[in-house]
Amino acid sequence: MRIAEINRKTNETDIKLKLNIDGTGESKIDSGCGFLDHMLTLLARHARFDLELICKGDTNVDYHHTVEDIGIVLGDALKEALGNMRGIKRYGSFILPMDETLILTAVDISGRCHLSYGLEIPSYRVGDFDTELIEEFFLGFVRHANITLHIKQLDGKNSHHIIEGTFKSIAHTLKSAVAIDTKFSKEIPSTKGVL
Repeated sequence: MRIAEINRKTNETDIKLKLNIDGTGESKIDSGCGFLDHMLTLLARHARFDLELICKGDTNVDYHHTVEDIGIVLGDALKEALGNMRGIKRYGSFILPMDETLILTAVDISGRCHLSYGLEIPSYRVGDFDTELIEEFFLGFVRHANITLHIKQLDGKNSHHIIEGTFKSIAHTLKSAVAIDTKFSKEIPSTKGVL
C-alpha cells in the first residue's frame, strides 16, 4: 500500500494528514472549514484515496492559512505516498460535466511543479468561503507534490458547480496518473530514469 502520514505545525495551523492512494475513497475530514471538508471528501471519493485530516487553524482570522497549508500537506503526502514512482502511469486527464459546467483537468507527475489555473469563478464567496482560495490551495498542492496540473473551465457560471466540478475532475485525473501500469510495474515512466 502507498501510504503517507504528514504532521505539520506552524504558528497558524496544526495539521495531521494520512493518505492512502490505494484506498477505497473513505475519508474523515475536519479542516475547520465546512466547504473545504466537502471538496476534500469529493476528492477522496472520486480518486479512491483514503484520506484522514484534522486541521486546527486560525479560522477566527479567515480560511487563508488553513486552505493553503492543507494544500501543502496534501501535496507532501502525495509525493511521499508515490515513493520512487516506479510503475505509475504518470499522466492523467479528465473532462467533467456538472450540469451547465464543464471542467478539463490534466496532470503530469513529472517532478516539476507548475499550475495552469483557468477558472473564472463569478462569486467572491460560496457561503463563508472566499473562492480566490481555490487557486491558493492548488498552488500549495502542486508545489509540494512536485507535479504539473492544468485546470481549464470550458463552460459554467455557477460558482459552486465550477469548484465542485474541478475537485471531482482532478480526483479522476489523479486516479489515472497514480495507477500502476502492470506491464511496466518495475519501470520509472521517464527516459531519464527518474522523475
